[in-house]
Amino acid sequence: MNHIKAGHIFYPQPLAPTAPKKKNQSAGAFDALFQQKLNEAKNAIDFSNHALQRLEKRGIKLGSEDIAKLAGAVEKAQAKGAKESLVLMNNVAYIVSVQNRKVITAVDGPSMQENVFTNIDSAIIV
Repeated sequence: MNHIKAGHIFYPQPLAPTAPKKKNQSAGAFDALFQQKLNEAKNAIDFSNHALQRLEKRGIKLGSEDIAKLAGAVEKAQAKGAKESLVLMNNVAYIVSVQNRKVITAVDGPSMQENVFTNIDSAIIV
């Protein structure tokens, strides 16, 4: 690399301007992957600390397929304009803030007996 010496500090010579480079296939693949991950993040659901405690306390295990079903239910609720939904899945009730895409709490079958769910505007059975 050619350098111009000024005192004892070296500065690289300025490069001549070049024509803008065209997108290549790897840049296109990166863009596609980035968009996919962005969409996944946008469609993902979150769990409140309260919901995580309830899941652990009640021994409720969720696999990736269950989370995908729950996210799908939230998508449907959102498409209908719901704000707070009750999602019933695998004998577990989830209260979900649709706007925030966040599970607020989870109640298993035995705990659902004679339970009243308030402040919801929709129910989805998965």
